[in-house]
Amino acid sequence: MKRFALLALCLLLILGMVTPVFASEEGKLLIWADDTRSSVMKELAKEFTAKYKVPVEIQEINFGEIRDQLSVAGPAGNGPDVLIGAHDWLGQLIVNGLIEPVDLGKKEKDFSPVAISAFSWGKELYGVPYAIESIGLVYNKKLVPKAPKTWDELVSIGKKLSNKAQQRWGFVIQQPDPYHTFPVMSAGGAYVFGKNPDGTLNPDDVGLNTPGGVRGLQLFRDLIEAEIMPLGVDYNTMTTLFKEGKTGMVIAGPWVFEDFRQAGVDYGFVPIPTIDGKQPRPFVGVQGFMVSSFSKNKLLAKAFLDEYVITKETMFALFEKGQRPPVYLPALNMVKDNDAKAIYQSASEGIPMPNIPEMNSVWSAWGNAIELVLNGKLTSQKAMDDAVGQIKTAIEKSRKK
Repeated sequence: MKRFALLALCLLLILGMVTPVFASEEGKLLIWADDTRSSVMKELAKEFTAKYKVPVEIQEINFGEIRDQLSVAGPAGNGPDVLIGAHDWLGQLIVNGLIEPVDLGKKEKDFSPVAISAFSWGKELYGVPYAIESIGLVYNKKLVPKAPKTWDELVSIGKKLSNKAQQRWGFVIQQPDPYHTFPVMSAGGAYVFGKNPDGTLNPDDVGLNTPGGVRGLQLFRDLIEAEIMPLGVDYNTMTTLFKEGKTGMVIAGPWVFEDFRQAGVDYGFVPIPTIDGKQPRPFVGVQGFMVSSFSKNKLLAKAFLDEYVITKETMFALFEKGQRPPVYLPALNMVKDNDAKAIYQSASEGIPMPNIPEMNSVWSAWGNAIELVLNGKLTSQKAMDDAVGQIKTAIEKSRKK
């Protein structure tokens, strides 16, 4: 295995597909971080070295490369002691034996429950979470002075704002996109995967075609038929419509805020309105620190996390760099930014993005089903029943590879 991994790493380096990586060395900590977080880590490294006389090296690697690089470098004897990544990497990393469990002890109670859940696999915790993101309803305060609290209110406001002839719309969502559609489906009880008795996700239990979930998808088709929402809108069109004042409400996340601010839009962000009294539950993404199974300094790595990362000062510094709300509650209490507080509120009601590899088999069939429904080519029930069947078939095929 080690020989194969080393050959694979050499091939990728020759082809220029990955950043050259360093190896964990006994008595020296190596941390992989992207450029957003590396500056904070470098300051912590100086403090750790001053106290423990242990050198700490921070290697900058593109965030999107970290998981795949560890998969190759770790078994080859290279790679970091600590890496910063996303919770939905866990399935691949744990199944392949690439990361270690961590124990927060009494400090666990100081973290957001949904963040702890995101970095858990069964009864074990595999990372120190630090930031969270999710989506909600972004509204133009000039067009929508008071955000809707219920879906019926959203529809009522949307009707008043819409004028198809002038290409003005009350509400817009990028299509066909499961990530942004799921919260409304989840309000009716839809879920991607059920759970096993030990708390791990069960890929044989796919629940996207529950009656309430099917109705949630139909609500978007109803908006199109009522000429409140246009058909066939991608991300760029959605944001353009919002910036130009041609739509009053969109479902989006914190990645749109800077763009909207620069466009001079006075916007607000709130959780997606309730549906029949039930709160939509968006997918939640959590970022955190993980310890490599191949680390030669596991005790030092865990000491670094426990003493230098899990502090309100460090967690707040990471927030200032990445503008994602901290999940360490003492740091969250330091946040004054209203957008960040609203994101946290929406995320606290959410569901962690499934962190098992089988999630890769879900997106395509689900997206196709949404497109068929929005275009009026299939009923919501038929489309989602077909999608669930296709997802299960794809999962079964993936097991035979």
